[in-house]
Amino acid sequence: MFDRSLVVTPDEARDKLSQILVAPDPTAGLWDLCDSREADLVVPELLALQLEQDPIHRHKDVLAHTIAVTAKTKPDLRVRLAALFHDIGKPATRSFEHGGVTFRHHEAVGAKITRRRLRALEFERETVKDVTELVRLSGRFKGYGDGWSDAAVRRYAREAGHLLGELNDLVRSDCTTRNRAKEARLHRLIDELEERIVDLARAQRDAAVRPQIDGKAVMDRYNIGGGPMVGKALAYLLDLKKSEGELPLGELHAKLDAWWTTNNPT
Repeated sequence: MFDRSLVVTPDEARDKLSQILVAPDPTAGLWDLCDSREADLVVPELLALQLEQDPIHRHKDVLAHTIAVTAKTKPDLRVRLAALFHDIGKPATRSFEHGGVTFRHHEAVGAKITRRRLRALEFERETVKDVTELVRLSGRFKGYGDGWSDAAVRRYAREAGHLLGELNDLVRSDCTTRNRAKEARLHRLIDELEERIVDLARAQRDAAVRPQIDGKAVMDRYNIGGGPMVGKALAYLLDLKKSEGELPLGELHAKLDAWWTTNNPT
């Protein structure tokens, strides 16, 4: 048993935890940390996860789930830290008031705990920021299987920002069920979400390089057929969009009319 009377500096605790987490398989190191109670000096919140999610049916305790999730992620320190802390808010949010165990808003609570602990361990500021954000967003994927609009998909990608790949890695790993069909379905849904994010981003880029209105709208406005002036008008509209962005339609038409008057040879 580890001597808990020892004094461990933040540097020593951070280095100990980091060394365990970047190992190809951190399982044994994390269990040793907990079983020896050394976690009390490194991540004291970790041992609080040894609770039963459902005291009646005795589902797997949160600590075992957490270590399994951490081991499934890639050996990247930020992702491994996020996996280790992704359920850290559950003990503080556990409730039996609604006919079963719930952990409402545990991601938000866990993000605050994560920030506080990583700061105490004196991790770099960017690491603290990124890991805290991953913990906060770790439950965002829930509900995707019920159907998300394109706007919801864009919001998910926008909130994740530069952490999108790490967040999806965490979501994939946060499935420790022995039901292979359930696991396969989850992975298919994440694959689908990633494909939709790529498709929507591509569509947004394509829209950004098109004029705000098309050639037919130009021809209808001036009651003309196709011809060089339509192409010139579209080139003008594209330059206008690049310089001023999307404009209210009335303002756009006014600018186009002024350009047309000046440039129409007839």
